[in-house]
Amino acid sequence: MTPEEYVEAVLELVERIPEGRVMSYGAIADALAERSGRNSPRQIGGIMSRHGGAVPWHRVVNSTGRMPPGHEREARARLLAEGVPLRGDRVVIDKAGWSPDADRTGE
Repeated sequence: MTPEEYVEAVLELVERIPEGRVMSYGAIADALAERSGRNSPRQIGGIMSRHGGAVPWHRVVNSTGRMPPGHEREARARLLAEGVPLRGDRVVIDKAGWSPDADRTGE
């Protein structure tokens, strides 16, 4: 997979995250690792900061549920509007986390 194809794969996966659910940078990297040969949450963060404006970027958080740096206020408002459970300034990932495998298992 070329770097450009990887960017497209990341953005396509983020587009699939359902309303009211989130994925972490690491979960996205893990979901694409086998197919892409890459597995770097930091790389996902870079892709989202450069190319993520046209996808539901607010649904991508870090592994502790922190929202995208510099965009916390807007992300929080969008996530609350979608019914995402928050605890303080973090998403409750145990309740809101989503996996692309959920599409196949009906979760």
